[in-house]
Amino acid sequence: MSTQPDPGKTPGPKKIAIDMPKELKAVYANVALISHTPVEVVLDFAQVLPRTPHGTVQARIIMSPMHAKLLQMALAQNIQNYERQFGEIRLPNQGSPLVENFFRSTGSGSDEGKQDE
Repeated sequence: MSTQPDPGKTPGPKKIAIDMPKELKAVYANVALISHTPVEVVLDFAQVLPRTPHGTVQARIIMSPMHAKLLQMALAQNIQNYERQFGEIRLPNQGSPLVENFFRSTGSGSDEGKQDE
């Protein structure tokens, strides 16, 4: 028996087993701060409570620009599926303080930690 792949068949995607540790804690975030360098994209997820002028970063995710673009595509597909099942997600008018405060970019990596005013 040969273990060589059949040259006429394209191998399918490999399945990867992902473990979810029992001690893994979910966090809630209602603000995302996004920054980047030439080689990475940094996503800081924060929580700001009502009537509190201060937020706390709950998690930081660092990934390559390619993985960030793949994440963008996966989010777009999942939002389409969500809206097909539950209806359109309505957003406040662009430029309203609510939208500005929910997702704010911090610019390039050299300005990391600073928020746009």
